[in-house]
Amino acid sequence: MLFACQPRSATQDRSLENALSTFVLEDDFQIELIAGEPLVADPVDMVIDEQGRLYVVEMHGYPLDLSGSGKVKRLSDTDGDGIMDESVVFADNLVVPTGIMRWKQGLIVTDPPNVYYLEDSDGDGKADIKQTLLTGFALSNPQHNVNSPKLALDNWIYLGHEPAVTTTIYEDLLGDKGTEVYYPEKPNVNRLSQNAGGRSIRFKPDTYDLELLSSRTQFGHTANEFGHRFLLNNSNHIIQEVLSADYLDRNPHLVITEVTQSSSDHGSGAEVFPITINPQHQLLTDLGVMTSACGLTAYLGASFPERYNQATFVSEPVSNLVHVDFVKEDGTGYKASREHPDKEFLASTDAWFRPVNAYVGPDGALYILDYYRQIIEHPEWMSEEVVQSGALYNGTDQGRIYRITPKGTSKIDWSDKLSLGTASPEELLSKLSHKNAWWRMNAQRIIVDQHPETLIPALKELAVYGESPMGRLHALWTLQGIGALDEETVANSLKDPVAGIRENAVKLSEFFLSQSTALAPQLLALKNDPDPKVRFQLMQTLGYIESESAFQVRKELLFKDIDDKWVQLAALSAPFSESSRLIDPVLNQYTATPAYNGLVQKLASMVGASMDEKAILTMVQRATRKNAKNEYNWQPALLRGLAQGIKSKKLAGSHGSSAGLLAATVFEHPSTEVKGAAIQVLEGIGLDNVAGKSQSLVKAEAIAMDNSLTGEERSMGIRFLAMANIADYQDMLIGLVETSEPLPVQLAAFRTLSKSEDNSFSQMVIDRWESFTPELRDAGISAMMMNGERIAVLLGALEDGLVQKATIGWRRSVGLMANKDETLRLRARAILTRPEGESEKIIANYQPALELNGSIDAGATVFQKNCAICHQMGEDQGIAFGPDLSSLKNRRAASIMSDVLNPNLSIADGYDLWEVELQNGEHYQGLISSETPTAINLRNAGGIDNNISRTNIKSLKLIEMSAMPTGLEQSISLQEMADLLAYIRKAE
Repeated sequence: MLFACQPRSATQDRSLENALSTFVLEDDFQIELIAGEPLVADPVDMVIDEQGRLYVVEMHGYPLDLSGSGKVKRLSDTDGDGIMDESVVFADNLVVPTGIMRWKQGLIVTDPPNVYYLEDSDGDGKADIKQTLLTGFALSNPQHNVNSPKLALDNWIYLGHEPAVTTTIYEDLLGDKGTEVYYPEKPNVNRLSQNAGGRSIRFKPDTYDLELLSSRTQFGHTANEFGHRFLLNNSNHIIQEVLSADYLDRNPHLVITEVTQSSSDHGSGAEVFPITINPQHQLLTDLGVMTSACGLTAYLGASFPERYNQATFVSEPVSNLVHVDFVKEDGTGYKASREHPDKEFLASTDAWFRPVNAYVGPDGALYILDYYRQIIEHPEWMSEEVVQSGALYNGTDQGRIYRITPKGTSKIDWSDKLSLGTASPEELLSKLSHKNAWWRMNAQRIIVDQHPETLIPALKELAVYGESPMGRLHALWTLQGIGALDEETVANSLKDPVAGIRENAVKLSEFFLSQSTALAPQLLALKNDPDPKVRFQLMQTLGYIESESAFQVRKELLFKDIDDKWVQLAALSAPFSESSRLIDPVLNQYTATPAYNGLVQKLASMVGASMDEKAILTMVQRATRKNAKNEYNWQPALLRGLAQGIKSKKLAGSHGSSAGLLAATVFEHPSTEVKGAAIQVLEGIGLDNVAGKSQSLVKAEAIAMDNSLTGEERSMGIRFLAMANIADYQDMLIGLVETSEPLPVQLAAFRTLSKSEDNSFSQMVIDRWESFTPELRDAGISAMMMNGERIAVLLGALEDGLVQKATIGWRRSVGLMANKDETLRLRARAILTRPEGESEKIIANYQPALELNGSIDAGATVFQKNCAICHQMGEDQGIAFGPDLSSLKNRRAASIMSDVLNPNLSIADGYDLWEVELQNGEHYQGLISSETPTAINLRNAGGIDNNISRTNIKSLKLIEMSAMPTGLEQSISLQEMADLLAYIRKAE
């Protein structure tokens, strides 16, 4: 079937015959239906092998059926009309299979908790070999399970993967968190942590290599022609992995919490333009924006118009469309831009059209896999009445595969007719230069598998002198794959006229650096390469070379691109002995810019984390030196970095000299900013080894009581006293918690008192509660959360109405209701949660708000007062903690109101709360906003970030509660609710 698309009128005809009439497709393209039910149903991934055999993965079990209904089918066009007419079950009894790729003489299929190799060894069309390659992955919500095996340019197989999703309603069914991930054939080799730590992985079955990647992705991932990886999640449809795992373990003192960046120039949760007639959406569907992005696919088929050579396609099944971006170079990264401001590459009027994946075939066509279901959302996040309606599996016996090509393209001619599998080594070599990546990658895979020794000289010739840039690139990696790459070939490729090949050659040089220095001069010569990606790769690779010349080049590269944070991180990823040498040149060239301040702080943080007493003293000496010109631009950043590095570490050494110098700085330095930063470091080191400690405390007390000083200056004296025996200053500090004192003084005194173990503190808080300003109340609640005795007093005050529940806020409410002490936990839940049925009553009471006319301007005020502390409204308003509320603008007002009033109904994907206990006993709660193999970033309400090294974490546990507090109805009237809804749903 072939159709050059035209829009259609509303219809309920969901037959195969009517399918093509539902589409609106980009001009100059045509779409064909090449397979549909009953030959195929519920397709989620496909592959075409070197003989032209089409294999499709069918995931029938989504969302809740784990009975083993999944299949792999082989489809064929036996009569040559361009439409599949034969279907054979290649493998069955799979649970929720999520991906497929060609490997050896069979297929690799992801079916969590396992990754299988399936092969038909007797030629009957059905797999009789089923080998478990890997096991241990979580069996959770299928959209988060391990998926999408893809052979990459570097000869590794990459698997998409992310942490097991939190489930409450279906915990028994989909609550599996996985085990260690390993090869069952070699259980003691290369084992990864539980569920691979929720990160994507790569592996080589032949050699049992298995590695964690630096990043994670949801359902799908892709790479461009030069090997740059792109990922996604439901709301962000294209994310670049900038820093790979290879370079993150060289410097244990560098805490990196970001390795990816969003590539879309039209935002995360980008606006989309569906044309669906009578769309069907559930409770948490964000209409009009990316909410189910999956199946990211770089178009490398070379058969579309030239502008598509840099295109990526992503499926958006909830909105019944396929989105295209054009990806452009942008320094060390990429920017992805849409082609049209208000329409999509492909959209359907049929609400059951559910594109979930795409595949670029040997003909350069883009194949779209249509899951074709009435409901695509998971029942964890939909209303109970829909779950009970029996509609969850409507369409499970249906599914379609479409072929998109430029208008005028002939029908498919590859079905069971390709001969690449029987090609000679010379024929395979020629395919490495093919314009279509399908041929290049399959030829490379087969050559690496066959390992033809006679082809090595020709491969080397192609790598250096081949006319096709892609031929040269694939020849390089093919040589590496068969173990025949040599230094001479790499050296020649370092001079290639194509930047992407030079970049890959730099990376390939790493295979030789530990045994030979012959490539070092050629590498160093690339320091002035005009391409920023070549320089970025060079910076990372030079981290493996410890020489003066390599250091000088790394320094030059850093200053050349110092405004790029990724270049900074690449520079610091070198071993600590090398990266720490950058401190002097950075300070010598310092200018007061955010780039330099951030770099200085990172460098100092590494020194602090090293716990090297001599190095820390040297830094303190430099950072506290008085400058006759009163210029202290970099000193505060240096001290703050030291404090950050020392924080959460078990202090090694006495650090007496540093402590004494810091104490003197607090009293004598002319810069208030330097004084404050010095205290931060001193708080990590302590006063025990300060010479003249008692005299210093006398000075600090005098500062605290000196009314002629500013409140900020006096607060430093109080913070100094806080490092001593607080009981000695208790009466003085209580006297400073008075409304007549400046707020900085009150807060500093109050926070110091809160560290006291004296039970009288709790009573002071309750006695003075009515006179406390909001900031003091916030500090008071935090202080009352420090131990069980104080929590008991706080709960009593809540029960008696002395402290209002709304004052507690989301963070403390969650902490109270997740307390380890069962008595306190149950008591807190009884106070802070609503009785059964009360949420429904509250929602019912607010129904009149849906009929009121809301004011957008008044709603903005309601947002600022009640929501902005945790939510953004676009990029300009609020704080990025919870979901961006601008993404809700097209949802039904009733659904938005329900989530506002009953936030624990479900936890939005990606907004789980975590509790972290550090080795030193400190506890933090928040969202994991980003993570790397070495660190996590924990984001708290107010957008406060804590970068935490994994080595400092004692325990990390999930808190299965919404980060949004209940009780909002206590502060929002019906009219204010109408105003808030109008503001959230306002047109942009």
